[in-house]
Amino acid sequence: MAMGRGSAMIAAVMLLCMFVTIQVEMADAATYTVGGSAGWTFNLSGWPRGKRFKAGDVLVFNYSPAAHNVVSVDRGGYGSCRTPRGARVYTSGKDQIKLVKGQNYFICNFPGHCQSGMKIAVNAL
Repeated sequence: MAMGRGSAMIAAVMLLCMFVTIQVEMADAATYTVGGSAGWTFNLSGWPRGKRFKAGDVLVFNYSPAAHNVVSVDRGGYGSCRTPRGARVYTSGKDQIKLVKGQNYFICNFPGHCQSGMKIAVNAL
């Protein structure tokens, strides 16, 4: 019987440690509104400059869904302003996208928008 209580105590301590670890990771993540108060719009390719992004940080894209979207693309899609097959397209107008480690690329694929600077490349450490 004493052995059972000890095992339960160890399990409870392990569960508590996992909970604390998750909370610390979540508290460490930052949220950035792309484009600031202007939101997701044209000529934003320089917006990431001077910011230090980490994997797990969240980018918030605010825009009119009738006028824009957000597409998560690869390097080729970013450079060519083309949407690769299987790319994730966001259309809510209030998209929240968690950054992964390394390069993260986003464009608007409405005709001419990406070519007019509606794209960003974000490197997350």
